[in-house]
Amino acid sequence: MSLLGIALLVALCIPIIGLLLDSSIAKALAQRLERREPPTEPLDTDLQRRFDLLEGDVEVLQHAVQELREENQFLQRLLEDSRHRPALPLDGG
Repeated sequence: MSLLGIALLVALCIPIIGLLLDSSIAKALAQRLERREPPTEPLDTDLQRRFDLLEGDVEVLQHAVQELREENQFLQRLLEDSRHRPALPLDGG
C-alpha cells in the first residue's frame, strides 16, 4: 500500500468516525456509561427507617387522594343530576 493510499484511507475514516460518534447510538451509549453509579454502601438503619416511614406516608397519601377523587366524582354526578331535574315547587301555604 502506498503512502497515498494510507493518506486516502485516513482521510476517509475521519468523517466516518465523526458520524459514528455523533450518532444517536453513540449518544445513548455515552448516557448509559454516565448513569452508571459506583456501588453504594448499604443504608444505615436510621436512614432506612426514615425511608420506610416516607414510603408509608406516600401510600397513605395515595389512598387519601383516591378517596377524594371518588368523592369529587360522586359530587359531580349529583350536581349534573340536579341540573337535569326540575326544581321542587315551593309550597306557598
